[in-house]
Amino acid sequence: MTATATASDPLDSRYAWTRLALSLAIASIGNVGMWSVIVVMPAVQAEFGTGRGEASLPYTLTMLGFALGNLLIGRVVDRRGVTFALSAAALLSGAGYLAAAASPSILVLSLAQFVIGLGTAAFFGPLIADISLWFRRRRGIAVAITASGNYLAGAIWPVALAGVLSGQGWRVVYVILALLVAGAVLPLAQLLRRRLPDLSLSAAAQASPFVPRQVPWSPRALMWILALAGVACCVAMSMPQVHIVALCVDLGFGPAVGAEMLSLMLLGGVVSRLVSGVIADKLGGVMTLLIGSVLQMLALILYLPADGLASLYLVSLIFGLSQGGIVPAYAIIVREYMPAREAGARVGFVIMATILGMALGGWMSGWIFDMTGSYTLAFVNGIAWNGLNIAIMLLILLRSRPAAPREALAA
Repeated sequence: MTATATASDPLDSRYAWTRLALSLAIASIGNVGMWSVIVVMPAVQAEFGTGRGEASLPYTLTMLGFALGNLLIGRVVDRRGVTFALSAAALLSGAGYLAAAASPSILVLSLAQFVIGLGTAAFFGPLIADISLWFRRRRGIAVAITASGNYLAGAIWPVALAGVLSGQGWRVVYVILALLVAGAVLPLAQLLRRRLPDLSLSAAAQASPFVPRQVPWSPRALMWILALAGVACCVAMSMPQVHIVALCVDLGFGPAVGAEMLSLMLLGGVVSRLVSGVIADKLGGVMTLLIGSVLQMLALILYLPADGLASLYLVSLIFGLSQGGIVPAYAIIVREYMPAREAGARVGFVIMATILGMALGGWMSGWIFDMTGSYTLAFVNGIAWNGLNIAIMLLILLRSRPAAPREALAA
């Protein structure tokens, strides 16, 4: 029997903050599934003797699984609770890591990575959705903190496991990750069994700090526009995130240096994600996303001349500080422009589109490298996609206006 909250108002309570801390810990461990394949990519490519595009396939399958999981696991949370979903995801991820560690080919590894991505999804969107129910006044910062666990996982674990990777190989790294995710998440997830009572759940669903706005398009049309924007920004975002380790290997700096740059980039993303949450409360989701997208494009341009160790470290930090708040801003935009009763489905769809953009961009950059022998045109490709995202955000900004009082009440 699942326990329920008994406090008169559990929203923003001491328990809610404790739950937030637990959610951040779970996210910081479970989301390693998004980043592990990036760090081992050069070793995988060398072992299987593939090109860079084929070596990027496991990452692409990881993101496809991650996208599908974010869309489906939320339904499991609604029906069975977040503890059941997280526990099942931890076991699924652990099994995926063990299968990957035993992979005899790049194809089998890619399929195992799809399973890892599917399980990892529970530690992002569904976990964010759960924590958002426990806060009214501080919902924005609670969501931002939980979402930061995704980047903290990428900042902590690649560096922590770099020695194992260089000394014992990527297969041993994956066995360790199987034990880590299953062994740590399973007991932590049991501490989240408490459920909101119906009255508090209703209050959490209705409370919103955002001012409703409208555009001259239907919610469905706006959802597809945002999905296109999400694909565009994340094709651009994936270029440094997915290929920074491989780039460092190509330049002779080695995978350990690349892992450090990825960690620095993602730590910058944590800062950006938290700051963007504050900005969004003041300027709204579209302006927040537009600022982040412009800064991301500038950072991508700075990568073009950067080929020295110091310059790559600096630009990687700038990139991280630029783009961390972009993906969470889509959830805020949906809440500003669409009815609350549709927010869950719309957010899930748009976030799925951003993940598909990461998958497409990760593969595309590797394919361009194989065709040209360098990452220069891959960065140019990312800049072009980034320009499309900026254009879409400007279009929404110019065509939007505050909702009429009756429409605002409905939203």
